[in-house]
Formats: sequence, C-alpha cells, structure tokens
Amino acid sequence: MRSNGTMRTRRHRPLAALTGLLVTAGLVLTATTTAASAQTATARSTAAPAASAPHATASPTAADPVGPRQGDFLSAFLYSVAKPTALPIGANDWSCKPGRAHPRPVVLVHGTFENRYANWAALSPTLKDAGYCVFALNYGGTKGPILATGDIAKSAGQLDAFVDRVRAATGADKVDLVGYSQGGMMPRYYIKNLGGAAKIDKLVAFVPTNHGTSLLGFGLLARLIPGADVVAGAVCPACEQQVVGSRFIKELNAGGETDPAVDYTVITTWYDEVVTPYSSAFLAPARNVTNETVQSHCLIDPITHLNITYDRTATRLALNALDPAHAQRPTC
Repeated sequence: MRSNGTMRTRRHRPLAALTGLLVTAGLVLTATTTAASAQTATARSTAAPAASAPHATASPTAADPVGPRQGDFLSAFLYSVAKPTALPIGANDWSCKPGRAHPRPVVLVHGTFENRYANWAALSPTLKDAGYCVFALNYGGTKGPILATGDIAKSAGQLDAFVDRVRAATGADKVDLVGYSQGGMMPRYYIKNLGGAAKIDKLVAFVPTNHGTSLLGFGLLARLIPGADVVAGAVCPACEQQVVGSRFIKELNAGGETDPAVDYTVITTWYDEVVTPYSSAFLAPARNVTNETVQSHCLIDPITHLNITYDRTATRLALNALDPAHAQRPTC
C-alpha cells in the first residue's frame, strides 16, 4: 500500500475558507436560477424531443473559442459565463497522436456547477506543454456555464462516449482521466458499471466526492426542511446524489471502492470547504491507491476546494501521478 499522506493537525484559514464558501454559494444560486429558467423554457418549447433532451453533452464544434490561460477558478469561471463553450488551451486537438513519452491521452473531467474551461484553464495548457494529448468534455447539462448537474449515471455514459471518441481519434487503447470534485468521483461509476476499467489506466482525482459531502451541513439541512430535498433533486440530481449517505454513494462504494486494473490518486486539501471532512475524499487503502494531501508537501498552502486545480503543489502531484517515472518533488 502506498502512503496516504494524511496529516491530522489542522490549521484554520478563516478568510480563505469564507471566500471559497461565498463563491460556492454563489455558484449554487446561479445554478438554481439557470436550471429553473431552463425548465421553464423547455416547458414552453415546441422543439423536437431530441433537441431538448435533458443533460445532453454540449458538442464541441469548430466555433468553440479557445480561452486564455487563467490563474484562478473565479477568473476562468467568469470567462466561461460569457463564452460557455470555451476550450482551455491545448484541449481537443483531434489530430494529436500520443508520443512514446506519454502514450496515453489525458481526458479532463470537470465538477458540479462548472465546465471544462472553468476547471482546466491552467492544467490543460500545462499538460499540453508537457507533451500530452489533452481532451476535455462538457457533460451533465444542456448549455451555459453551469453543467454537471444531471444524473451521474447518465453523465458517466457521456464520459464513456467521449473516451471512445478520444481512443478512436488517437489510436490509444487506454486513456488517463484527471477529474475534479464530481469529475473525480463520477468516473468510478464508469469504471465499475460501464466497462471503463478496460479503457482507463489511471484516475487522478482532485478533491473528489468519493464518500459524499454535507457541504458544511447544507446538504443534510435540505433533508431536514420539508420539500427542500425534492427541490434540490429537481434542479440538480447530481447534488442530491452526492450528499453523504445517498443511495448513489452507497451503491458506488458497495463491494469495494476501486478496480485492480486502474491506478487511483486522490489529491485533497485540509481547507476543503465543499467535501467535508476533507478526508472523505480518500479511497480505501489498496496497492493501487495513493491518497495525497497538499499540506503534506506544503504545510503553509491554504488552497481550498474551488482553486485546487490552479494550485502549484496540487498540479505537481497530478503530474507525478500521471508520469511517476519522472516525478519531481512538489514545492510551495
């Protein structure tokens, strides 16, 4: 078994945590408004059912703009509000052929209420510069910047189709997945239930919701207020499915949390304001599991859930997981 990198001492960073929580709350409110508007529009629409199918993946087209490299989540998310189909630099070059140094393409999987650009505007160009073929999908929604709200099993089906497309384009037998939050947990459903174990070599997960989350108690609070859980489930099925103790989480983890054919790396932070406690992101110890905490490598790093894919230490841990033969010591 590899080291889990867990440290029990916790230091509080009230300002960082409060900032992350406020942004999270804003995203939740935005998602709720967006979902409600979408439901109203659908009810009034006379379009064919196929055109208005819920939770369809936004298809990349030649018109999708390529956004600039960003240094933080909020800047990237705000850019995606204006350009919701934006691609991060380096992603979705369908002519890319993997080289000997990096023979497997990397597929980036975003988190709940977010999109491929918001989460990967820094890591995608970093991976491209390192010589990887990089691909990123939008999933779990119809349009706009607020995605990954749909039923997680259906989203896993969209990931399955996207991985097959990447494999066909690149000629690779397997790909590596790098996911964030729901995007770090949802691929486990794909691996367990949709044949993903035969197509995936590594899953690197930033702050995944592997054992659910209470969102500092808000998820459980919704179940205590009459009707609140029904509303949450209507506008965001994935939210209800990710609450601690949900049927989805129980079934996902039943019978073992990992597949021996896949290598798993979890990267989390003491100051995660969404997946609480932060250690619930960790997978059960196994020979093919590595659980990492950013602060085990940089004690003073105050990184939170929302910005972890923009963090230098976390990025190095992800690069090391993808290419352990050329691993470098993480720095603050």
